[in-house]
Amino acid sequence: MNKRRLFSALVAGLFATSMILGGSVAEAAKTRLAFSGGPDGGTFQYFSNAISSMLSKVEPNLEVSNMASAGSVENVRRVNSGDADFGIVYSGDMYLARNGRLTNDTTQYTNVLAMSYLYGAPAHLVVLDSSGINKVSDLEGKRVAVGPAGSGAAASAQRFFSGVGLWDKIDTEFIGYSQGASALGDRLIDALWVFAGYPNSSIIQAAASNDIKILSLVEAGEATDFFQDNPYYTKVVIPKGTYQGVDYDVKTIQDSAIWAAGKHVKDEYVYTALENIYSPQGLSFMLSANRAAKAMSIEDGLFGIATPVHPGAQKFWTEKGLTLTPEQK
Repeated sequence: MNKRRLFSALVAGLFATSMILGGSVAEAAKTRLAFSGGPDGGTFQYFSNAISSMLSKVEPNLEVSNMASAGSVENVRRVNSGDADFGIVYSGDMYLARNGRLTNDTTQYTNVLAMSYLYGAPAHLVVLDSSGINKVSDLEGKRVAVGPAGSGAAASAQRFFSGVGLWDKIDTEFIGYSQGASALGDRLIDALWVFAGYPNSSIIQAAASNDIKILSLVEAGEATDFFQDNPYYTKVVIPKGTYQGVDYDVKTIQDSAIWAAGKHVKDEYVYTALENIYSPQGLSFMLSANRAAKAMSIEDGLFGIATPVHPGAQKFWTEKGLTLTPEQK
């Protein structure tokens, strides 16, 4: 009897051990990927968090973790080095980075490859209605929050204000969108630059507490060589009524927000990620996370991309009937 009990206990122990080890092996087999998003309150962070959450839920052997980031330029560097696997970057930053033309940085970041177009990111230049600032040139000598250092917002602000001859004539504050919205309301800054899909939560925050204006940028750009020097920027209108109190169309500039992957990421992971996010369920989930996702579609999957596309993404989009341009191959 004692031998039987001993044998039963031994079998049970071995079974339990096998279950524990089996679970550990399964856990170890799970692939973990890092997604570099953006600053709090920005559209990058909404998108990276939503994509990370969905992929982790629908793919049992895949875990994608969302990382906060200063934004586009930092994401280029993280993805290029392998510190992140996915990232959201602006098409302009990816183009300049690949060609060694980032501000004060001649490094050629060739390990960052495009996956898909996500949405258009228009520039918002926000001031208080009572500020007396009515056009871009009125900002000379003023304090302007342009986004965190290293962010796509800050880089785009420098390109725009340099292009119209104001970069060295404004006092720049390198702070995030939420902090900038608060600083605008407290009169600590005169203008807030937000480079993100609309409606943006930080501007909604600013408009809820103050009467605001959003300045038109197109006229200032057209009066200079800005559009010729920066061909990846396009003109766009933020419709009236998008923000409280802004009852007029805002003519501004736009870059394309691109989902990117490192060259080191396996083709199958990129293909599977796109397959999940561009499914009807995936697109519905993305739209519930942020209204800017309404721009996502199979038809526009390669829109705005001026740099090479990851092989896994090339396979996906080719199967969907899209034709890559020479720049995208």
